Amino acid sequence: MRTAFDFSPLYRSSIGFDRVFDLLENASRVTTIDNWPPYDIIKTGEDDYRISMAVAGFSEDELTITQDQNMLVLSGQKANEDEGQYLHRGIAGRTFQRRFELADHVKVTGAGLANGLLTVELKREVPEEMKPRRIAITTEAALPTIESKRIEGEKTAA
Repeated sequence: MRTAFDFSPLYRSSIGFDRVFDLLENASRVTTIDNWPPYDIIKTGEDDYRISMAVAGFSEDELTITQDQNMLVLSGQKANEDEGQYLHRGIAGRTFQRRFELADHVKVTGAGLANGLLTVELKREVPEEMKPRRIAITTEAALPTIESKRIEGEKTAA
């Protein structure tokens, strides 16, 4: 059963949120959920985030982190290693690709691999011109006056 949300009432009172509504609609269309490799998303500060992903068995050169616009892609591909015949293989070494949609102005600040955990640090850096600013209110006396020019029409004598 699929529930469709109608966002049209929100368009009346919001400006510039079209992309957010599109993302919400696209998120509701996801049918298959791949849960490997497991990961955590942690908010570590007001504008700081961390993604921790369990990538046991992968080395640094087998992992790739790519940020393109607002999309973060974490992928891994094992090198072909023939170390013998496995009697039991419990550590998954299959190829993966995990995508994360990033909000505007979120950038990757660092990444590390330790003890089988890939950690990606993210920070939202809003440009100064995008931050809220206070607008001074002035009185009419302080406003600059605009001189109006009057254009006289031709005078006709009667």
